Amino acid sequence: MWFPGTLRSCPGCGAPLTASNATGAAPPLADPPRPPAPTPVAVAAPSRSHRLLWVLVLAIILSFAMGIFPLPQLGLWGNPGCSFPGATCTRVLFIGNSYTSVNDLPDTFADLAWAGGHRVQPQALDEGGWTLQQHLAAPETATTLASEHWNVVVLQEQSEIPSLAVDRTQVMYPAATKLVAEIRARGAQPMLYLTFAHQGGWPDEGLADYPTMQTAIDTGYLDIAGQLGVPVAPVGVAWEAVVGQASPPALWQSDGSHPTVSGTYLAACVFYATIFRESPVGLGDDGGLPAAQAHDLQAVAAVTVLGDPTEWGLPA
Repeated sequence: MWFPGTLRSCPGCGAPLTASNATGAAPPLADPPRPPAPTPVAVAAPSRSHRLLWVLVLAIILSFAMGIFPLPQLGLWGNPGCSFPGATCTRVLFIGNSYTSVNDLPDTFADLAWAGGHRVQPQALDEGGWTLQQHLAAPETATTLASEHWNVVVLQEQSEIPSLAVDRTQVMYPAATKLVAEIRARGAQPMLYLTFAHQGGWPDEGLADYPTMQTAIDTGYLDIAGQLGVPVAPVGVAWEAVVGQASPPALWQSDGSHPTVSGTYLAACVFYATIFRESPVGLGDDGGLPAAQAHDLQAVAAVTVLGDPTEWGLPA
């Protein structure tokens, strides 16, 4: 019989098993071989092409989502508004006409506010040429006032009415008084948008030039603001300060009435300082203007509003 070389005695008879009595005819049997260990399965890392494929798929999904959901409201490309519940946000309703709608003053203001860290949701009722009296009579005004919990409601009269004593006392003041009462009843803060005069004044009505007409407009707004205890956004006052500079940017369009982009940006800076009681100087949003010009308009707005806030019915 053959035995493994590791045995020292015969399992059957007990005889010693030594090298001297081994036959040498065949090598001793080895222990049965152990089965080979299983080879681990290697998991290959995703290749560069696979990663690029997943990036492409993700981009397609995002593009599709952008067509359905208002992703800009996430703040990726501008003011996110009040789209997120619980986020601190200021809702501002502008009631006016083309002096509000041209160049989109509400959105210009909202973008500037976002640059200052303020979420703003603007809305506007700004039919061309409308007076406050027309807004008061329009059903849409009451509906819009009731549609949101507005923080601020801005009232802008037709451009010429505040400059004439008869018109403002018979047309502007009664409408403003009733609108202010409705706004306050809704828990919002009314605010008057003191506008800018025509570039050439209004000679047909005895307002020979721009400064004369601007002074009359200032009086028209400040008088009713004082009567009603309403704060004023002094856009026209800041406008006059810029016009008085050595080399002012063009604030009027060629019609001598409506604002250029620079004029609208100046108005937005004034509203920023008036509503938030903060200086707009240094805000990163330049409204598409050259940086130096935007900075200058920011500075004029800050000095105009914050130099003496009580003049505009604001806390000191």
